[in-house]
Amino acid sequence: MGEKIKSARFQIGQVVRHRVFPFRGVVFDVDPEFSNTEDWYEAIPEDIRPTKDQPFYHLFAENEDSEYVAYVSEQNLVPDKSGQPVRHPQVDEIFDHYSDGIYSVQGELLN
Repeated sequence: MGEKIKSARFQIGQVVRHRVFPFRGVVFDVDPEFSNTEDWYEAIPEDIRPTKDQPFYHLFAENEDSEYVAYVSEQNLVPDKSGQPVRHPQVDEIFDHYSDGIYSVQGELLN
């Protein structure tokens, strides 16, 4: 049987927004499929629990009140159209330039 080849819809540096919850963030890593703990997965309410066989994104995230790291399934993300940079304090550790909803990875981190 042929293996399904999956490609991520969002790229590292892209600013995205959660489809349901009021937060947004910048992608800093991508897992081709779910790669977190079973406890974390089971904590998601069953009626909105995503399937594991899709890309999952690590985000420097923010909501109205705080900044944090989020782990979100592809099906729950949409591109952020606000044009605003993300205020998370760790953004500057990985990214440098921001333009049109995309951050550039710092040159010395590319390899």
